[in-house]
Amino acid sequence: MESLIEFFEDVPTVFRAGMLVGGIFLFWIIEGVFPLFEFGYKKVRHAAINLVLNGFFVVIGLGFAGLLVWSSNYVTTNGFGILQWIEMPLWAQAIVGVMLLDFFGAYLIHWIEHKVVFMWKFHLVHHSDTTVDVTTGLRHHPGEAVFRMVFTIIGVIVVGVPIWIVFLYQSISALFAHLTHANINMPRKIDRALSWVFITPLMHKVHHHYTQPLTDTNYGNIFAVWDRVFGTFAQVDETTELKYGIDTHMDPAENDDLGNLLKIPFQSYRPPVGSKFGDEPDIRKADGE
Repeated sequence: MESLIEFFEDVPTVFRAGMLVGGIFLFWIIEGVFPLFEFGYKKVRHAAINLVLNGFFVVIGLGFAGLLVWSSNYVTTNGFGILQWIEMPLWAQAIVGVMLLDFFGAYLIHWIEHKVVFMWKFHLVHHSDTTVDVTTGLRHHPGEAVFRMVFTIIGVIVVGVPIWIVFLYQSISALFAHLTHANINMPRKIDRALSWVFITPLMHKVHHHYTQPLTDTNYGNIFAVWDRVFGTFAQVDETTELKYGIDTHMDPAENDDLGNLLKIPFQSYRPPVGSKFGDEPDIRKADGE
């Protein structure tokens, strides 16, 4: 455990870059062999758009890196936060710390982005992708980085997270972003069994359906427990019946053009068409109803 702490306290840049590039490369290959959907799209061009958006997103995020590190050092030095108040072994600190950072930095802010119009206009750039694959996990408007980093920092302060857990969380989070968006046809029984604990590929694809109510479910990134506890978990009988994108931006001229994607948050708000219950796949909620 000590070696793990030492590694993540000063995690090499090459490791973090390797997680990003290596994860994309690995799942790019897997989704090519076991695809959930046969899109018939220009995959390299699609990836290029998403990678450029991610580049802008990373630059904005790096602007908050110093504040993130300072926040972690402050809470550990001054004994502030849940992990500082409750004594527990290091392995338990790692699990609790990652879970709670996943709540603040992923689930909670994601849920809020779907409820606040101003924030949704930034987040819908991610949802506008009509061909969800491994690179979709990188497709975020750079302005959304501000929301995500602010809530991650709030999580660090409330939870009292040491820096090694922060970097551990970010590494796992990046891996799951690749896994859950990858166009992988995972066996349903395995996917559903794992979805009791973790966010899985088929579970997250439900979130990328183009209309409500499915768009507003399955907000988690690493752990499925938050969706199950807060009643936002949903699954469908046939994932292949899902249609990706967002109903207000289904025109390729809008969702497949980098310039327009960057402008979307500053364009007039378009309310969603609403739930098309007659066309929706059968929803199975967490309680089995």
